[in-house]
Amino acid sequence: MWTLYGIKNCDTIKKARRWLDEHQVAYHFHDYRADGLDAALLQRFVDALGWEPLLNTRGTTWRKLDETQRAGVTDAASAIAVMLEHPAIIKRPLLVNGDSLLLGFDNERYAHALAGGN
Repeated sequence: MWTLYGIKNCDTIKKARRWLDEHQVAYHFHDYRADGLDAALLQRFVDALGWEPLLNTRGTTWRKLDETQRAGVTDAASAIAVMLEHPAIIKRPLLVNGDSLLLGFDNERYAHALAGGN
């Protein structure tokens, strides 16, 4: 079964959930804020995707960090520490099923991956 990771009030999460529902894809929604996020799971995501793609440097959470915090994010360990402290800084949605991970939402990518194409 697919798991959709994100934050429930995110507009892109809402689009992804609507797409999954319309295409009758079974999934579990994991809200980082309500359900939590542990270091081992985040490390798995970083190992699969890299820390740079996961760190949303365009969003308000990143911009609200002070310059010292932003400058301190230089490697996976420092990025993971910031993402654990501020889960809203993680790019979303992240759709996961076993070793298949899709970061961000795109109709065509979802259709291709969920048809078994990855």
